[in-house]
Amino acid sequence: MLEVRELVKKYGEKQALRQVSFEVKAGSCFGLLGPNGAGKSTAMKIITGVTGMDQGTVKVFGLDIKKDADPIRRQVGYVPQDLTLYDTLSAQDNLIFFGEMYGVRGAELRKRIREVLEKVGLSDRAKDPVKSYSGGMKRRINIAAALLHKPRLVILDEPTVGIDPQSRNHIFEMIRELKKDGVTLIYSTHYMEEVEALCDDIAIIDHGSVIAQGSLDRLLDEYAIKAVYAETEGDPEALKTVPGVTKTTPFGKGWMLEAADPLSLLAELSADLKERQQPIKALELMRPSLESVFLRLTGTSLRD
Repeated sequence: MLEVRELVKKYGEKQALRQVSFEVKAGSCFGLLGPNGAGKSTAMKIITGVTGMDQGTVKVFGLDIKKDADPIRRQVGYVPQDLTLYDTLSAQDNLIFFGEMYGVRGAELRKRIREVLEKVGLSDRAKDPVKSYSGGMKRRINIAAALLHKPRLVILDEPTVGIDPQSRNHIFEMIRELKKDGVTLIYSTHYMEEVEALCDDIAIIDHGSVIAQGSLDRLLDEYAIKAVYAETEGDPEALKTVPGVTKTTPFGKGWMLEAADPLSLLAELSADLKERQQPIKALELMRPSLESVFLRLTGTSLRD
């Protein structure tokens, strides 16, 4: 469905993308995961034809984005990170505007507006001005606008930023339904749990480069941190001296203790803390997670 090869993009002296390559299978949900400012949005804008590239190739449905941008756009729905709605207009009027921009008109547009409003759960608010909507409702209408022309590929850039849990769950269900209908999706986020819940394959991008990609299981097997989580009331520095601990990192309210053999470390920690009579709040094996993969590959410090 999508082939991205050796993509390069610069903004002045800043290199936003450095030789980025990945493929997306038809009918799948592909996750683009990375810290803020990693290059995810730039890659998506190039794929949709919103932004040009400096080097590389992008093929969508076998068509080259440089030569066939218009035919590609007619089959792609793009949900940008920033809301693209007219606040003073109703949801229905917003959808009329965007539908006509996509080339959908007349009876077909009216039908599609009814269908997408039902899909996003806002049929009863169709005639209310968008400025009266909650943040989650605006996000859902933003998605509805991208579905009016029945795209084969839907690109979603951080679609759940700043929304309530109910709207997030509704968006998740929409994505699952679109997949059942054979639609291919690219989903950009920095929320690990969303990628784990929705995506078949993942590319982790950082500093403009793809640093790992593959299925969730493959990434967990290859990169997940093997560790024990410990939370005690005593001196946490004592945890570092327990045999088998290779690295300690603050995690939640306690510590993530890495080890080559976390099961043996769990037994060692339990005996050690009991001997010291150090009260234990939590002591458990850490489940291999995408969060630990992300931290290992991108580091623990926050940056933009």
